[in-house]
Amino acid sequence: MKLLLTIICAISLSTIVAKAQPSPGTTATTTATSQATAAATTTTSTTESVGTITEFTPGMTLVLNTGTGEPVHYKLAKNVTYINAKGKEVKAERIRKDRKVRVHYVKEGNDMVVDKVTVVRD
Repeated sequence: MKLLLTIICAISLSTIVAKAQPSPGTTATTTATSQATAAATTTTSTTESVGTITEFTPGMTLVLNTGTGEPVHYKLAKNVTYINAKGKEVKAERIRKDRKVRVHYVKEGNDMVVDKVTVVRD
């Protein structure tokens, strides 16, 4: 009886996990909500944007011209990863103005916090 119950539980769990997996070839935007108090809720979501660096202060801020008019201001997370055009990780000092980059950021309230900067080949 215990063996039968164990097998049923294992099959049920594997079915739930399989259904929770995204299908191949899809892009997912993750949205998470955490409740700090009963009155205040903070929503975060992750996404990417491509543009040309107009201002860059390592460890602080990044400003991109995305071609949509106004430059977009981002805050840099403490653990930002910088990737060069060849796909290798580099130090922040190697990132320069007027370079086309893709930024992966998390929207936290009104702030866009970058956790990955990738140089895009022209």
